[in-house]
Amino acid sequence: MAENTAERVTRLLALVAYLNEHPGAPVADVAEHFSATEAQVLADVNLLWVSGTPGYLPDDLIDFSAEALDHGRLTLTDARGMDRPLRLSSSEALALLLALRSLRELAERQPGLDPGAGALESALGKLTAATGRAAEQAASVEVRVHAEAPAATLATLQGAVEARRRVHLRYVSAADVVTERDVDPVELRSDGVTWALRAWCHRAQGARTFRLDRILDLAVLDEGAAEHPEIVSGPATGWEGDGRTVTLELASQARWVAEHAPVESVTDLPDGDLRVVLRAGDPAWVTNLLLSLGESVRAVAPTELARDVATRARRALDAYDHLS
Repeated sequence: MAENTAERVTRLLALVAYLNEHPGAPVADVAEHFSATEAQVLADVNLLWVSGTPGYLPDDLIDFSAEALDHGRLTLTDARGMDRPLRLSSSEALALLLALRSLRELAERQPGLDPGAGALESALGKLTAATGRAAEQAASVEVRVHAEAPAATLATLQGAVEARRRVHLRYVSAADVVTERDVDPVELRSDGVTWALRAWCHRAQGARTFRLDRILDLAVLDEGAAEHPEIVSGPATGWEGDGRTVTLELASQARWVAEHAPVESVTDLPDGDLRVVLRAGDPAWVTNLLLSLGESVRAVAPTELARDVATRARRALDAYDHLS
């Protein structure tokens, strides 16, 4: 999967701190430290070289030793303050505290998770101790996470996951198609709004994600469920179906698609546009995505998908004919 902006920004910031502590580090060593390629590290350095503080004149930019780089080493000569610890404003600290508390409440609803230990509780404790007034304000706010799911459905599936039992589902997809299928349930997840079942579907012969609010009926079967450890480590896409590769050429203002959809590759085009390759399991999802993008769509492959989207768009327009 292509690297997204958040991942790269994290590495860029960490790179400044790392080079501040390791002047003259060989490019190969830096790449190994960040689990990146040497080409990625050099691209990061070139980007940092034109980044800095407002004004963006030569003296405002992060700087490196060109001589050291010529010898395959990285030496940071001016960090422009990027190596200093982050200082949060009261509003920023308050937002972080409330977000962490929301995450903790969500974790308490997740089967098998212990929200009282680990990084989440540690981060909450340290941030609370360091933020003073913001921590007092956060404590006065009641946090409620709405991750609703039918209680009986959730309880039944939790039991099936724990007992490793196969489940029969009657399910309606986003395209309003009702199917019946047997699945091996693997885990239950929530994004804070909806609950979903991650499972191996015997009908599709692959991993699928099923929203609990779309399950019309279910029954726990006597047959045991096989283990599928590869599903737990994989991303939950929320798409059903057998999946197909879709290639989109998008205008630069639609770059958010590359950040939020589970894309397989992203290519920047010379005119500033981008080419995105993704695997769409649900035809309704990708059709709705393209309709929402409007003029930002430059090209679509395969061609039958483009025809389907055009047909839906014409039908929508025809529905307004009686108003003219």
